[in-house]
Amino acid sequence: MKFSYRFSNLLGTVYRRGNLNFTHDGNSVISPVGNRVTVFDLKNNKSDTLPLATRYNIKCVGLSPDGRLAIVVDEGGSALLVSLVSRAVLHHFHFKGSVHSVSFSPDGRRFVVTKGNIAQMYHAPGRKREFNAFVLDKTYFGPYDETTCIDWTDDSRCFVVGSKDMSTWVFGAERWDNLIYYALGGHKDAIVACFFESNSLDLYSLSQDGALCVWQCDTPPEGLRLKAPSGWKADLLRREEEDEEDEDRDTETTIRGKATPAEEEKQGKVKYSRLAKYFFNKEGDFNSLTAAAYHKKIRLLVTGFASGIFHLHELPEFNLIHSLSISDQSISSVAINSSGDWIAFGCSGLGQLLVWEWQSESYVLKQQGHFNSMVTLAYSPDGQYIVTGGDDGKVKVWNTLSGFCFVTFTEHSSGVTGVTFTATGYVIVTSSMDGTVRAFDLHRYRNFRTFTSPRPTQFSCVAVDSSGEIVSAGAQDSFEIFVWSMQTGRLLDVLSGHEGPVSGLCFNPVKSILASASWDKTVRLWDMFDSWRTKETLALTSDALAVSFRPDGAELAVATLNSQITFWDPENAVQTGSIEGRHDLKTGRKELDKVTAKHSAKGKAFTTLCYSADGQSILAGGMSKFVCIYHVREQILMKRFEISCNLSLDAMEEFLNRRKMTEFGNLALIDEDAGQEDGIAIPLPGVKKGDMSSRHFKPEIRVTSLHFSPTGRCWAATTTEGLLIYSLDAQMLFDPFELDTSITPGRVREALRQREFTRAILMAFRLNEDKLVQEALESVPRGEIEVVSSSLPELYVEKVLEFLASSFEVSHHLEFYLTWTQKLLMLHGQKLKSRAGQLLPVVQFLQKSIQQHLDNLSKLCDWNRYNIQYALAVSKQRGMKRSLELPGSEEEAEVSEDDSLYLLGAGDGDTHEEGMLG
Repeated sequence: MKFSYRFSNLLGTVYRRGNLNFTHDGNSVISPVGNRVTVFDLKNNKSDTLPLATRYNIKCVGLSPDGRLAIVVDEGGSALLVSLVSRAVLHHFHFKGSVHSVSFSPDGRRFVVTKGNIAQMYHAPGRKREFNAFVLDKTYFGPYDETTCIDWTDDSRCFVVGSKDMSTWVFGAERWDNLIYYALGGHKDAIVACFFESNSLDLYSLSQDGALCVWQCDTPPEGLRLKAPSGWKADLLRREEEDEEDEDRDTETTIRGKATPAEEEKQGKVKYSRLAKYFFNKEGDFNSLTAAAYHKKIRLLVTGFASGIFHLHELPEFNLIHSLSISDQSISSVAINSSGDWIAFGCSGLGQLLVWEWQSESYVLKQQGHFNSMVTLAYSPDGQYIVTGGDDGKVKVWNTLSGFCFVTFTEHSSGVTGVTFTATGYVIVTSSMDGTVRAFDLHRYRNFRTFTSPRPTQFSCVAVDSSGEIVSAGAQDSFEIFVWSMQTGRLLDVLSGHEGPVSGLCFNPVKSILASASWDKTVRLWDMFDSWRTKETLALTSDALAVSFRPDGAELAVATLNSQITFWDPENAVQTGSIEGRHDLKTGRKELDKVTAKHSAKGKAFTTLCYSADGQSILAGGMSKFVCIYHVREQILMKRFEISCNLSLDAMEEFLNRRKMTEFGNLALIDEDAGQEDGIAIPLPGVKKGDMSSRHFKPEIRVTSLHFSPTGRCWAATTTEGLLIYSLDAQMLFDPFELDTSITPGRVREALRQREFTRAILMAFRLNEDKLVQEALESVPRGEIEVVSSSLPELYVEKVLEFLASSFEVSHHLEFYLTWTQKLLMLHGQKLKSRAGQLLPVVQFLQKSIQQHLDNLSKLCDWNRYNIQYALAVSKQRGMKRSLELPGSEEEAEVSEDDSLYLLGAGDGDTHEEGMLG
């Protein structure tokens, strides 16, 4: 069992807050998700979360013009310089204050951040190696209130800054002699966005009350004159230019603007005049503007409002193109890609991300996570899909390869408490607090069965047996277990005996045994074939919170309220071991706790359990930021995963912060930002999620569910941050197997030259380098695969199958590797069957890889078949038409046949286009 698991992807949450960005090519959206960054590739239909995390939730992201670098700034003012090529953090920096926005200049040499009521310009990190990546160049003063937005001119000579004090300021990146800095007024509310016109100093400013001001400048960008230095500054500048012409000065300059300069100061200087003022809310209904984006080449202005409506206008005439609504929640961020075809919208209230193609009026991407926290998850038997259930009553199915949700079921009217797949992988069974258990079909995407109890009850868990014929659910209020038939939907039995709420159900994967855990300090084993009678009752020392069978059904694990995990032999009802997890759980301290995290951990326990695919290890999680993985036989902690380092979540601190304790009480009790949008409200006593009716609440970090992939390659956890997926670390460079000094890459290649393929493959697998193994396998001629496969030892057959499964995902030699797989399974199938339990993860990984290719080929074949049928139908129709024009002519029949061949050949471009439209 390998423990080199690393964070691989974040699903379930697509957008939280912050600004959206399109990549340089315009094909991907960069979305901030909590304290992580996810890249949605719209062309290849994939999503990928960068392997980095900030200390707090991300506030803004700035992208360099070439798309290679990104500056990620969190709520605390800490910044990360990230390479989007290598996906690595290059530099850490702290801006010493809350940053509202960051923007690179079009030439990529500088970037500006707005912080408080100032704007600061830094030298951007270049391609040459630098000791300090961020060098402060100038600090601009002028606005009286917080600055909100930035935009640059195309030539990077000037930039404009908007402020909450209703003013707009134009600043120069250099010291321009004829440009003085003064405020542009004309608005009655805070500035939301401001944009320069293309190759001009003319600009537009938009305010929160839905007003647009058009400003005209009397000077072109080429008319700006540099201020000539005099005296000792000129001598110093000349000396620096002689030393190094391209070197930028590291001295910081402070520049102060004037709100109302004198008239004599304006003479001979750049002047702005307001040409027009437009209003978005002409009907009179007040609707505040929240986000805007402008595409300078096609002059397209996109504005988003608090009611979920967005407008598309053509400037400077202010012609309305579209006015549509995407939801009833406020639009937090808007972005336009480089070609101007796609528009991205982010709604933080719903956690929604949309990409809209405005010319065809169609969605390119429409993704939304769970509105409330996710509660439960389950992997499909082949590991391709993950189903999640949340407190919002939604059931979502995610593709693990693309990272996208492709179906959402909304039939439940209350929180979903349990989800599971049947053995076929095409049926999902869910339980809910609304008193129903539902079965969903993944072929037709419908709810085809609804199981109910004779009297209303709340179901806390659900389980399906290995045959998929029997569904059981545990009740939270009546302490009973209900059993239904999947085929008929009829209630078969009601199992009574527990004296407390049923907290977990699990079917034995091999035998017909159901295990039920309850708060009455027992786990009961029910026999399916013996009239559902209690086979055994396992007495525990504390309330049972979760129960799980090992994949081979020979062991049972139970998590209890006293932080213990106990292991049982279900055949003999004997306890085989226990793990004390109190110190490993390490729960954090909440803001309002009066005790340290060490003492608060006494009342915490693991609430979810999951065996690994090979059954040697067990995963455990609960009300903590840690997930622990234990070795079952040795009963020791193998590794502890920290699922989050986000201090914007509650229960993250481990120590008391004495600075927050004053004579008036805890500072966390004081709602300092009560008038602002995201002020922190005080949760009610006993409430874990915060007051949902308040403006903002601080969610508590916790792990609600864990599940290991049947392929053994990854595991997933539903947490406060979303659905986290951890996969095997593919960057392990050297993992030898039974290696000695006589085995080298040279010996492997020498054996291949001598056509001793079996010996070469065995030596390559003992070195365990993927490139060498691939070279050895692909050197075997297709006709000799059967002979080489039959001569492989049984121990190496499993390793070859595992390598083939991983190669299917990346290699184009599909038929060659399929031949290897077929010969190995045909020749060694009987021997492998005796170790079916240990080989199950490898076989399922192989099945997942082959199934993926099957699905892709099926879609391609269906599409080609449709095109051929359409082309034949069109050619037949044309042939009939011509035969009617010239009846009885053999030449006409020949022409019709040639016409049909032409349609099926290279000249079917028009027909293919018609088929797509049809």
